[in-house]
Amino acid sequence: MALLLQLFLAHLIGDFFLQPTSWIHNKEAKKWTSPYLYGHAVLHLALLILFTGLSYATNSSSLFYFWKPALLITVLHLLIDGMKLQFQRSHTKRTWFFIDQGLHVVVLFAVWAYFQRIHVDLSVLMQVNILAPITAILFLLKPTSFIIKIAISKWTPSPMAFTPGGGSLENAGELIGILERLLILTFVLLGKWEGVGFLLAAKSVFRFGDLKEAAEMKLTEYVLIGTLLSFGIATATALITLRLMA
Repeated sequence: MALLLQLFLAHLIGDFFLQPTSWIHNKEAKKWTSPYLYGHAVLHLALLILFTGLSYATNSSSLFYFWKPALLITVLHLLIDGMKLQFQRSHTKRTWFFIDQGLHVVVLFAVWAYFQRIHVDLSVLMQVNILAPITAILFLLKPTSFIIKIAISKWTPSPMAFTPGGGSLENAGELIGILERLLILTFVLLGKWEGVGFLLAAKSVFRFGDLKEAAEMKLTEYVLIGTLLSFGIATATALITLRLMA
């Protein structure tokens, strides 16, 4: 596990701490012809060799014991970065950022598993203790959002009722609901019920504070029903998950 942490640490420092904004702009402008793209890759190679070699640096040769896997990681890092630069557009930068970082993490994990001769037993995924929380997480994402939306659809206020003084972020309400349900699931599975109470209190302060000036009581009641449904479904799902995992 120490090796995996070393690889991840080298990635974090190389991608986020030792990459100036000027390098990023140059890479986005010139893509594969940017010298900083290759300089960035060389920097990653040096960091990988440094962090992995320090653990075994009893002599000069042991410092480079990991150079072949490090070189493989570096080449794949270069290809992933180049692919992102080639295909991303101004409106897809956020998407490509997550794709880019996700692929880097997969590469690090795969090289670590191969180098350490880690045997991945996929049959573990079929155990109830794994299936139950995965099913709970997936259920609390889109399906629960859809259920709540349908359940309270007949009370939906007019669009103007939500924006008396301005606009709202697109799909912000749904995202907030998803995050709160995942947090509730986490708190309950960990036995931290006080976290659920804190979350409800925090949401009450931020969400209901703006509703006290609402012209219609319907808006307040609508938000309250949606919130309680979200909390109730998340709590029930977490309790069922706990029961299945017992």
